[in-house]
Amino acid sequence: MGSPIIFSQPRPGKDGKIFQFYKFRTMTDERDAKGNLLDDELRLTAFGEFLRESSLDELPQLWNVVKGDMSIVGPRPLLVRYLDRYTPEQARRHEVKPGITGWAQVNGRRLLDGDWEKKFRLDVWYVDNWSLLLDLKIILMTVVKVLRKEEISQPGYATGEEFMGSNAKG
Repeated sequence: MGSPIIFSQPRPGKDGKIFQFYKFRTMTDERDAKGNLLDDELRLTAFGEFLRESSLDELPQLWNVVKGDMSIVGPRPLLVRYLDRYTPEQARRHEVKPGITGWAQVNGRRLLDGDWEKKFRLDVWYVDNWSLLLDLKIILMTVVKVLRKEEISQPGYATGEEFMGSNAKG
């Protein structure tokens, strides 16, 4: 899949503070004749697909937890370029540390990538309803989903659909 084996990317964390996010690399850096990256589904390798299906690609994020950039549970850290696309309500997802798993992940996981509004409602619901008991419930639900290999990817996408912003900006 290429080097290095750890994929690193800037992501927004609590209060929108940018940190380096880590995952195991699951795609190659293959490019077309013009030097543009090929589509994700063409770059995803068989081993990379296994890593994603088993959620093993997420293990390096434990380093983010140790460093204090992330928590085990919280809204998943998305791309930096999305920051100016959020409504004020959606931006509330950054009131807590991002997590390796979260309420949106156990209530749709990757299948929610096409329904950004629902994903953000679930993230903000988590922010408003956080408790230790809720975190324990999310961890248990995550283990079940990973073992059952449920809701791993959005149909038609190797990764997920890009968030272009909300129609309800305000």
